Order: sequence, then C-alpha cells, then structure tokens
Amino acid sequence: MRALIQRVSRAKVSVGSILHNEIERGMVVFLGVSAEDTPAEAAHLAQKCADLRIFEDQGGKMNFSIKEAGGSALVVSQFTLYADTSKGNRPSFTEAARPEIAEELYGKFVGHLQKELGGPKVRTGQ
Repeated sequence: MRALIQRVSRAKVSVGSILHNEIERGMVVFLGVSAEDTPAEAAHLAQKCADLRIFEDQGGKMNFSIKEAGGSALVVSQFTLYADTSKGNRPSFTEAARPEIAEELYGKFVGHLQKELGGPKVRTGQ
C-alpha cells in the first residue's frame, strides 16, 4: 500500500462539473493498493497518516499531526501509484490490486482513518 500525502489549505474533488467532496485545512491522501496488501497494512498506514507530524506549531515547526491540528483528510484512490515504467513507454499496472480487492482495502483504510480523526473529518474521492 502506498500513500502520497499532500498538506493542503483546502481541496476538492469534482466529477465533471459536479462537486463530489471538499475539505478545508488538512491533507489529501492519494492511496494506491497493491495485490499483496492486507487489512492489517491498511490499518497501519491509516494510523501512520493520522500521526504524521506535518502541521506547524506556534513556533513554525512541523510538530503537530492532523489530529492535533484539527484538520480533515480527503482520501482519493490512485492505482497509478503502482505504475511500472521501467520497460518501454507504456506503464504496466500488474502490481496494482484488482478493483474489487482495492475497493475493499481502500474502504478499510478510510474506516480506520475515520476512527482516528472522527468520521466527518474524513472525506473520499470518486
């Protein structure tokens, strides 16, 4: 499982011209799931994301986690994090989990993050 995390002042996901979800200050988590991932890894990574100290304290040091900073999270499924571009010009996605497996583990990750931050603080992409 791979997470690409970006600290944001605000973020939103739109499908076409329709707003799907948005957050204010917090983090966007692009989540890639591999065929080898397990529910235990989803729980561990959610905990790691919740505890990652990437928010500034009063002195400007990155000392606060998203929980301590009171931020929100927007989690977006991103299978392209498992793209293999080592051969040729067409990426291979053989390491990425099949959709039915990825959706289940994505849901478990989101559920664990909701337990850490509080349900309303975690939004999802589409």
